[in-house]
Amino acid sequence: MSLKFNLPTPLSRAGAMVLHLVPRWSARLFWASSGWRRIYTQGSSVRLKRLGYPRGVYSRLACRAYSAAPGSPEVMLTPERYPVQRLPFSTVSEEDLAAFECIIPGRVITDPEQLQACNVDWLKTVRGCSKVLLRPQTSEEVSQILRHCYKRNLAVNPQGGNTGMVGGSVPVFDEVILSTALMNQVISFHDVSGCPGFTEVLQTFRTCKGMLGEILSAFEFMDTECMQLVGQHLQLTNPVRESPFYVLVETSGSSAGHDSEKLTNVLEQVLNSGLVTDGTMATDQRKVQMLWALRERITEALSRDGYVFKYDLSLPVERLYDLVIDLRTRLGPRAKHVVGYGHLGDGNLHLNVTAEAFSQELLGALEPYVYAWTAEQRGSVSAEHGLGFKKKNVLGYSKPPVAMKLMQQLKAMLDPKGILNPYKTLPDQA
Repeated sequence: MSLKFNLPTPLSRAGAMVLHLVPRWSARLFWASSGWRRIYTQGSSVRLKRLGYPRGVYSRLACRAYSAAPGSPEVMLTPERYPVQRLPFSTVSEEDLAAFECIIPGRVITDPEQLQACNVDWLKTVRGCSKVLLRPQTSEEVSQILRHCYKRNLAVNPQGGNTGMVGGSVPVFDEVILSTALMNQVISFHDVSGCPGFTEVLQTFRTCKGMLGEILSAFEFMDTECMQLVGQHLQLTNPVRESPFYVLVETSGSSAGHDSEKLTNVLEQVLNSGLVTDGTMATDQRKVQMLWALRERITEALSRDGYVFKYDLSLPVERLYDLVIDLRTRLGPRAKHVVGYGHLGDGNLHLNVTAEAFSQELLGALEPYVYAWTAEQRGSVSAEHGLGFKKKNVLGYSKPPVAMKLMQQLKAMLDPKGILNPYKTLPDQA
């Protein structure tokens, strides 16, 4: 069942819904069942291409064996874009390759063509030049690989789906890539309930949280520029009329009748309160998928808009969107778009700035300004995507020196030679 409505149309069935909230900050809400998001994310796969370099010691010249897709610009090597020096790790030898082959027969990848995708992050912003990809299937194989790497002082770069945004999942130089792609036998998992929110939409969030309780599983917001970009670049259809903000709400409970009654009460409440003026609702999977795609594919739409500067921040919900407004004024025409979306309940803002191409001038206007602004609000410079390579030296905006020192001590205790994902997470100087 799907429904598009304007105030004060009554609703009688639970499902997926999009609502329009009136100004000053208006928003639309999308209600959806929880099952589709798992289907959507599980459908992704990693296509393995490869990048390597001739046998021997690392060099930038050797790494030039990389070739980008026809017609696309070559991704710069990480050491060419960032001031980072290779640490004195060993380089992979023929003997090392033979040892790996004994541990995981047939799953030692050295073909440069296959290595290409594993050396470049999916945002096409950083590139390493590893010459070997290892694909273990069990924890015992991982242990044997790490024992060998520790003995030989070989740096290791763990890699899952390579979907990170801070350069943490790809090599910086020639680290051994240890892929977990084949370790897919899930023992168990827990559904994660999430709630996003921000200032003027916060009243609606509080209403939903208070009335839906345990069946509220997600509350996401996105601004109008996000919706415009998914329409422009991905041809996705906006089911309700234009609004400055949109909110997607997901419900998931064990009793359909009980959940439907709760949802109906919430809808009546937000409609009668004057917050909501327009929306749409869905229960069938096709419509639910359409609603979730509007949120889940924002990143894809941004990547088609040009070069993207991405920031994953935690901020007090009352100030969450203020940074977006501030940056639009600060950057002016230097940016194509400045957009904000994310999870209200945990104060997670996905701040994205698009431009025609990478610009050092634009980067200088963003950093460290964004991090300093976040620190003033007692927020965090990284919410869900971690620090990786790109954010390691801005950790001080969120953590005091004593905390960083403790992190370094723990790292040294667990990884004495520092072979596990070097150049990442911890600052150069704590």
